[in-house]
Amino acid sequence: MGQFADIVRSLRLRKQHFKSATTGVATKNMRNELNRLVNTVSDPETRKAFDTEMQSFFYLFTRYLAEKAQSKELDWDRIKSPAADQIVPYDDLPQTSDPSVLNKLAVLKVNGGLGTSMGMTGAKSALEVKDDMTFLDLTVRQIEHLNTTHRVDVPLILMTSFNTHEDTLRIIKKYANQQLRITTFNQSRYPRIDKETLLPLPRSATDDKSKWYPPGHGDLYNALMHSGVLDQLLAEGKEYLFVSNSDNLGAVVDQRILQHMVDTNAEFIMEVTDKTKADVKGGTLIDYEGNVQLLEIAQVPSEHTEEFKSVRKFKIFNTNNLWINLKALKRIMENEGMELEIIVNPKVTEDGVSVIQLETAAGAAIRHFKNARGINVPRSRFLPVKSCSDLLLIKSDIYSLEHGQLVLNPNRMFGTTPVIKLGDHFKKIAQFQKRFKKIPKIIELDHLTVTGDVYFGRNVTLRGTVIVVANEGQRIDIPDGCVLENRLLSGNLTMTVCLNLLRTLQDC
Repeated sequence: MGQFADIVRSLRLRKQHFKSATTGVATKNMRNELNRLVNTVSDPETRKAFDTEMQSFFYLFTRYLAEKAQSKELDWDRIKSPAADQIVPYDDLPQTSDPSVLNKLAVLKVNGGLGTSMGMTGAKSALEVKDDMTFLDLTVRQIEHLNTTHRVDVPLILMTSFNTHEDTLRIIKKYANQQLRITTFNQSRYPRIDKETLLPLPRSATDDKSKWYPPGHGDLYNALMHSGVLDQLLAEGKEYLFVSNSDNLGAVVDQRILQHMVDTNAEFIMEVTDKTKADVKGGTLIDYEGNVQLLEIAQVPSEHTEEFKSVRKFKIFNTNNLWINLKALKRIMENEGMELEIIVNPKVTEDGVSVIQLETAAGAAIRHFKNARGINVPRSRFLPVKSCSDLLLIKSDIYSLEHGQLVLNPNRMFGTTPVIKLGDHFKKIAQFQKRFKKIPKIIELDHLTVTGDVYFGRNVTLRGTVIVVANEGQRIDIPDGCVLENRLLSGNLTMTVCLNLLRTLQDC
């Protein structure tokens, strides 16, 4: 028996030595390739900045290799739901707040997304979402209203990526005369890694955009530090930073949350909200050995994926609305650094090469801060536009605008919004715009499902549950002025036939 144990131990050691040797070779090869990449930059200043960026990438890469070699994983049995004191209910926050605290606040929008899933090629924040206003227009209007109402100076910071930077600089010129200061900085640009060779895909620093990637919003802290924006904010007397995704229209400055942060000396606050079936893949807060930290689905062992998606154990998810104490951030970055859990994102390039992207999530920083917590906020603070189904809801009469902020229509009888599922024919923004002559009235809608080749006319009203299915090779036109209430339409309906049919249905 003892001899067998010795053999097993010997095999384990050999495996570890092999992994260590392989890791050492991969590390050396990557370092050589990155040095070669840096040397393709001729301008000294540009080369220095690029070298700093590649050093940050190399550190992330070596961490990835080390964790892979050690098979480092969370011990699932030690994961618990957060304790009561780690998640504060929104209703427990102070009802009143001191407006002067706003002078210590800055707002940062993560503005690196292209909206490719919706068929966009430019910055997603330039998409018109409501009353001819873009995501960025709405954000500017909100903060300008805050500044003029309270006579404060809350600046807007935009973290762009190499995909959106030029676009963003062009767009913000139109805000030159607003009551608002706007600062932009670029997040890191890291080389995609060939999955087979573990070498960088680009051959030079100016290689095609498709060979690089922005390493997730967890890069926020590094980019704030290296760009000088963190020091600039502290020099201006700013102490708190409210961070959110630019496509989350519910992420507006909340003075109650800010006041709670000040009163309790919380260094980091993550806004979470109750999980629904639509949110099962969203990151959640957990208690791990007494510490609150973020758990993303990419970190979950495959045998526990269904448990992670369940609302029994993990009842909340991360909205990515984060409140950060800037002095604490400076302390952490200068002393221990910000090591965040690595998320491995596998991709396949257009020419069929399997690559990996090493990314991090901004919310994972919660474990580095003192007195950090989650706040369970109303669902209204999480209104992301990730698809054309989301866009239809935002554009509709369910919401109106007040000073750039979305407000639920008081004529809506239910506190919840309707469920909208648009099929693949509506997936891209150009198709979406072509298929709706005008956005239907949906104030009394509960559920809408549309699949196939369907077009909507002007002044269409949808109520209750409406399902419209155009079969393969068929087309349905919903004519101007139509009212559909609790109806299922399917088949091939031309304008004339549809109009007659719907009149019949309404008379029933």
